[in-house]
Amino acid sequence: MNLLYQSTRSNTAPITASQAILKGLAEDGGLFVPESIPALKVSLKELSNMTYQQTAYEVMKLFFTDFTEEELKSCISNAYDEKFDTTEIAPLKEAGGFYYLELFHGSTIAFKDMALSILPHLLTTAAKKNQVTDEIVILTATSGDTGKAALAGFAEVPGTKIIVFYPKDGVSPIQEKQMVTQKGDNTYVVGIDGNFDDAQNGVKAMFNNKALAESLKAKGYVFSSANSINIGRLVPQIVYYVYAYASLLRKGVIAEGEKINVSVPTGNFGNILAAYFAKEMGVPLNKLVCASNENKVLFDFFDTGIYNRKREFILTSSPSMDILISSNLERLLYLAAGRDSEKTLALMNGLSKEGEYVITPEMKANMDGITGGFATEAQTAETIKAVYEKTGYVLDTHTAVGASVYERYKEESSDNTKVIIASTASPYKFTRSVMEAIDPKYGSLGDFELVDELSRISGVSVPAAIEEIRSAKVLHDRVCKTEEMQEVVEGILK
Repeated sequence: MNLLYQSTRSNTAPITASQAILKGLAEDGGLFVPESIPALKVSLKELSNMTYQQTAYEVMKLFFTDFTEEELKSCISNAYDEKFDTTEIAPLKEAGGFYYLELFHGSTIAFKDMALSILPHLLTTAAKKNQVTDEIVILTATSGDTGKAALAGFAEVPGTKIIVFYPKDGVSPIQEKQMVTQKGDNTYVVGIDGNFDDAQNGVKAMFNNKALAESLKAKGYVFSSANSINIGRLVPQIVYYVYAYASLLRKGVIAEGEKINVSVPTGNFGNILAAYFAKEMGVPLNKLVCASNENKVLFDFFDTGIYNRKREFILTSSPSMDILISSNLERLLYLAAGRDSEKTLALMNGLSKEGEYVITPEMKANMDGITGGFATEAQTAETIKAVYEKTGYVLDTHTAVGASVYERYKEESSDNTKVIIASTASPYKFTRSVMEAIDPKYGSLGDFELVDELSRISGVSVPAAIEEIRSAKVLHDRVCKTEEMQEVVEGILK
C-alpha cells in the first residue's frame, strides 16, 4: 500500500513519495508530510545486527513505497559506498560520558552528506518513474554545508543542473573554498550580499513564481530542491538515529527498549525533526534537546510558544546554525496542530507578514518531548577546550553547541539518561574557531597550518576533502545582490 504525501498548507490531493521528491516544495508553498508516520517492521534487536545500508533500506522502504526494492537498494548502495571513509558510515564515539554520532565521514565532511549522497539517485529515479524528460534544476540556499554536499552529490549527474546561493560573508573560509572550487559542468555557485535567510527567501520566491516556472518549462527546465525542505532529504536522516540506537544496543551500552536522549545542534530544524520521526516510528528516544547558538530563535520558541524572527542576525563560529527562519519547523507545527493545514498556513502567513506567530497551548503540549537550549560563543569555545583537555577528542563548533547545551540540561534536570550528541561536522571544517578555542596561540597560524596542527594534536588524519582544496583553483566567483538572484538563475539557464 502506497504511503502518500500531503502539503502542510492545504488539503490538495496527496501525491506519491517520488512525486514529492521531484517537486521539493508543494505548489501552495507548503512542505510535504507523510499521511502517517510508519512504525518499524523489524525489531531493534534485528536492527542491531544490520549494516548501515541494510538499516537504510528497512527505514526508507516504509516511506518511499512507490520505489521498487531494486530501485531503492540501488539508490542506497550508490550513496553509501567508498565516498565515506569508514564502512560504519555513521560511527559512535564515546568521550566524557557522551556518545557522539559522527555524521561527517562523507565526501564533504559534514552531516549533509548523509542525505545528499542519496538524493541525486532518488531524484533521477523519481524522474524516470514519473516520465519527466525536462532537465532538473536544483536550486539551493546554504548556510555553509548543504551547498558543498549538494554540489558534490549532483556534479555531472546527467539531466541535472545545480545552482547554490550562499551568504558571501557568512560561511567559514574552508566552507567557501570547498564550494568555489567545485568541479562539474552542471554546477554553479553564487555568493549573495546578505545572510542565509535572504538566500533562502530568494530561493523560495523563485519556487513560488508560477510565471518563472512556465517560462523555464517552455525551455525544458523544472525546479527541484536539495534543501532539507525536500522529503528526499529528511527521510535519509531518520536512518542514522535508528542506526545509532541499534549501535548502542549492539555494543551492549544499553538494553533493548532502554530510552536514550538526543541532543542536536539545530538551525533549519531538519536534523532534529528526523530524530522526532525516528521516535514516532518506535525508536526509544526520550528527550530531544534542540541546541541553538546565539541566534536562539528556536530556544525562545520552545520556551514561550512564540516564534519571533524580528531580532538581530548574529554571525557566529557555528555558521550552519546562523538561521532565523527554521523552515522544517513547519512540519512539526502541522503535526502538533493535528494535521490542520489551515492553522499551519495562518501561522506561516503570520511569520511572513508580521515576523512572528504564537502557537496554542495544545500545540505546545504536543511538543513536550522537545526541549530547547542555547550556547553563547564563549560557552561553545569553553566546551571545545574542556572536552579536548579531558579526553583528547576534538569537537567542531556546531557539535560543541550540542554538547554545551546538553551539559547544562543535565545539570539542571539531573537527568542521567544516556545521550547521543549529533556530531554534525568535522573540526577540520572550522579549524580556526576550533584551534583558537583550544589555545589562543594558534591565532597566528594560516588556515592550512591550522589544519596540520589539528592533525598533530588530535591524531586524526587530514580528510581528503581538505587535502584536495589546498591548491584547488577557484572556479566560481559570481556575487549578486539578493534582489538579483532570479536574474542570475535566468542568466545561467539562458
